[in-house]
Amino acid sequence: MEPADQPEKKPAKRKAKTAKTAAEAKPKAEKAKPDAESIASKALLIEQLPAPSPLHTDIASPPAPMLLEFEKPIAALEARINEMRALVSEEDEMFKQLEERLKSLKKETFARLTPWQRVQVSRHPDRPYTLDYIQTICDEFIELHGDRNVGDDKAMIGGLGRIGDQSIMFVGQQKGRNTKQRQYRNFGMANPEGYRKALRLMKTAEKFGVPIVCLIDTPGAFPGLEAEERGQGEAIARNLREMFMLTVPVICIVIGEGASGGALGIGIGDRVLMLENTWYSVISPESCSSILWRSWDYKELAAEALKLTAKDMLKAGLVDDIIKEPLGGAHTDPVAMAKKLKKVILDQVAELSLLSVDDRISQRIDKFSAMGVVVE
Repeated sequence: MEPADQPEKKPAKRKAKTAKTAAEAKPKAEKAKPDAESIASKALLIEQLPAPSPLHTDIASPPAPMLLEFEKPIAALEARINEMRALVSEEDEMFKQLEERLKSLKKETFARLTPWQRVQVSRHPDRPYTLDYIQTICDEFIELHGDRNVGDDKAMIGGLGRIGDQSIMFVGQQKGRNTKQRQYRNFGMANPEGYRKALRLMKTAEKFGVPIVCLIDTPGAFPGLEAEERGQGEAIARNLREMFMLTVPVICIVIGEGASGGALGIGIGDRVLMLENTWYSVISPESCSSILWRSWDYKELAAEALKLTAKDMLKAGLVDDIIKEPLGGAHTDPVAMAKKLKKVILDQVAELSLLSVDDRISQRIDKFSAMGVVVE
């Protein structure tokens, strides 16, 4: 067959294929048109289907709040009261008795929490974090980023806030609510650039005469190799030195975990305060247990020995005061806790503003210099 014959056969094949496709498509199009009888039968079939299972309605509902072991009796009594609320009037004598019993149970439970249980409350996933407090307390807040050297550490946040007529520079560690946020925030463990960012913001506040509030909530500074290579120890040590000499009022508040140098890196202030259910220590109970006993199984014993609760810190003279939390912990009423924190901050700023710069710095240095000194 000559090559000139081949082009004449190809179009013929394409035309035949096109004609065949059109012929096949026509019946399919006709089949796709539903008639009235098929529509009615499908509607009847749908009506006869069983209703969706109630379990499917829970998919979009928010997860139940996490309960610590010692909170379960309280939650059970609250559930019983909520059931009664739909059946009887709140003026009913039995209802009032249950309410009193609930209040009494909460007081008894939280009055005798062990140090390890306090640590658990400080880590409660529903507990307010730094940004939660800032957004509730401030009328306006502008977050500032970067250490002007390496980058912006997401575990350390800070910026200018305004409460009424009072401007305040806020600095603090930020944890995440879910897995994605925790990875983004590095679980609240700052790198060297985080502490350098914090110091940059403090120096900016000093330049403009703005008081500083540090909100501490960290399991420690990030212990990775890359953090050590970039000077983790030097960054924290520089913060300690510079914070002693800041000319503006500095208030440090432990709102959750206060572990090791990671907490101390923003913890030098004229006033160091702790929320009731927080802890402040050179090491976490788990790490202490693993060093002393080569196992985490003794973390409760380690928490007891470390004397890390707010009461222990106040008794040792390492903090200036304890801020009471709502009954049941800050996670049970974050708004009330934020309002109380707001009042404490404004009161402390007003009190410290009455002192001269020299007096503030002198008292700050004397307070920290006296820590650990034993007088015989």
